[in-house]
Amino acid sequence: MAGLKEIRIRIASVKSTQKITSAMKMVAAARLRKSQEKITRLRPYANKLDQVLHSIQKALEGDIESELIRPREPEKILVILVTSNRGLCGAFNVNVLKKTLKLVEEKYSKQNQNKKVSFFAIGKKGADSLKSLHLNTEGINTEIFDDLTFKNTTLLAEHFMQLFTDGTYDRIEVVYNQFKNAAIQNVVTETFLPLSFEEEQKETGPMLDYIIEPNSRYLIQELIPKSLKIKMFKIIIDSFTSEHGARMTAMHQATDNASDLIRELSLHYNKARQSAITKEILDIVGGAEALK
Repeated sequence: MAGLKEIRIRIASVKSTQKITSAMKMVAAARLRKSQEKITRLRPYANKLDQVLHSIQKALEGDIESELIRPREPEKILVILVTSNRGLCGAFNVNVLKKTLKLVEEKYSKQNQNKKVSFFAIGKKGADSLKSLHLNTEGINTEIFDDLTFKNTTLLAEHFMQLFTDGTYDRIEVVYNQFKNAAIQNVVTETFLPLSFEEEQKETGPMLDYIIEPNSRYLIQELIPKSLKIKMFKIIIDSFTSEHGARMTAMHQATDNASDLIRELSLHYNKARQSAITKEILDIVGGAEALK
């Protein structure tokens, strides 16, 4: 009977876990819907802004004076990895770390050997990974997801722009999860600075000739920082949405696995109970026969 008791305790434990994972799945699904609406509305605006910038830049034939778009020899590199503050979201954070290390190994191995590569972690999980690997960390931000607004992401973007313009770094890369749907998040690498119009703009139609006041150069000088702020906001919203999608999927799988385990344990319990009952009947029959 001790075996039966142990199985009953384990079934109760798995059922309790199943309730928790099911509740976490529903919470993640609710947050995913809200976050997905934001990224769905933001992407067309960001893409249109890139298209306008690209068109003006083409009209000026690249004659633009801005430190934010001037390419340099990439000697000092900053890699920003965007992860989450919490776990239980499958391989969401691990994939970002793997992509980051692969980027440094394949693209910036020389700079890394000369200790010219630094990292900036957005999210607690990324910060913990950098600490465990003893990598050179420029900074950490774990509060951004507590109040994810354009104002707060703008402060981050301005910080990175300052690091680039004052010559601290020659190139700034970002590694993050790009949201596709609830089940699929693509880990991508984007060059944040210097800003490249060719990379940002994928033309789908003819270039537009805009009427601009006061002049093109003034407008593009104003739009370049704004474009970078929008880009940073989009990156973090993308990652935040992907996190909820990954967590919802992970909790859905955990709930299904718990159901399978409960069925398996219930089968073992019924077999063990049937065996115990059969043994008791045989003992009773055997005792009755002995009394004859």
